[in-house]
Amino acid sequence: MRLIASLLLLTLAVSASAQDHSHRLTRALKFPDVAGYKTLKCDFHQHTVFSDGSVWPDIRVMEALMDGLDAISLTEHLEYQPHKQDIPHPDRNRSYELAVQEAKNHDLLIVRGSEITRNMPPGHNNAIFIQDANGMLVADSVGVFRAAKNQGAFIFWNHPNWTSQRKDGVATLTDMHRYLIREGLLHGIEVVNDHTYSDEALQIALDHNLTIMGTSDIHKLVDWEYKVPQGGHRPITLVMAKERTIESIKEALMQRRAIAYFKDMLIGRPEHLNPLVQASIVISKAAYGGGTTVLNITLENRSSTPFILRNTGRYTFHTQGDVITVPAGGSLDVEVKTIERLSNIKLSFEVMNAVTAPGKHPVLEWSSAIAAGK
Repeated sequence: MRLIASLLLLTLAVSASAQDHSHRLTRALKFPDVAGYKTLKCDFHQHTVFSDGSVWPDIRVMEALMDGLDAISLTEHLEYQPHKQDIPHPDRNRSYELAVQEAKNHDLLIVRGSEITRNMPPGHNNAIFIQDANGMLVADSVGVFRAAKNQGAFIFWNHPNWTSQRKDGVATLTDMHRYLIREGLLHGIEVVNDHTYSDEALQIALDHNLTIMGTSDIHKLVDWEYKVPQGGHRPITLVMAKERTIESIKEALMQRRAIAYFKDMLIGRPEHLNPLVQASIVISKAAYGGGTTVLNITLENRSSTPFILRNTGRYTFHTQGDVITVPAGGSLDVEVKTIERLSNIKLSFEVMNAVTAPGKHPVLEWSSAIAAGK
């Protein structure tokens, strides 16, 4: 009888846990702030059943909370509505309203946005920070960009390397895109979308002063699509914002302070990317031991991505080769042959999973005083 009672209590506890609506953070992405800015984790391209996605808007909110995101936008297709026979909704703002309702008791910012869905050119583009999605139901392919701009939108080009619109998978500017950029109607470009990364899109961003964006473009479940339980992560944009507000995020995106995060790789301009990498890796220990001139270093990683580092400094390592990996949220002990005893150490690494331009990785330095020892 006592066993039956215990099993009943356990069943009730599991049931209560399953119904808990607190959305506890179990795999939250973490990146340190940098001098003058907060590093905000954002996904500005997502879909629900209110366009061609498979889930209700509250699921997108719950997923974002589990991932520790700071801001999301549900960018439903304006023109493409494959579920309209099952879920008729003349109001294109409905998905946003449901997300806001779900997020009202949680620490998550919901940005109003929509996806402009056209043939190439101009292809698909997201307009976020808009006021009314219904006001963007404009037939003219340039007129819809002007309507978005009139609402104060930040507009970015979605998946420019999408093989459904670019058979070669190469992001390529058209005359229309050049016109949109000249007119101030296009502010960013997805360098990362879903499972793809585009060197060509990155070069377009650098050449035309566009904001570098990374998004999931999720239609089904984040956990399934990106194998989160197995250690994967969704692609996101890291926004370097002055404050954790919607207004500050918009200002940062307009000023191009953004980094794409994709498959444990960081892609961004050096003025934004380099400080983040240097804040993520710290030398937490530096000391000689055993009367040798071999220095024991501990590199600590304060971010959610492992860092692959190639030694470019003057010293060689005693127990590692010239390429090391500092695990996400962990540390790595490195033995450095300094030949003579030093009072401080300077290490230089090429960060192999950080990209500042096609084929280019930053080379950064870390310095530390060395503890007095025997």
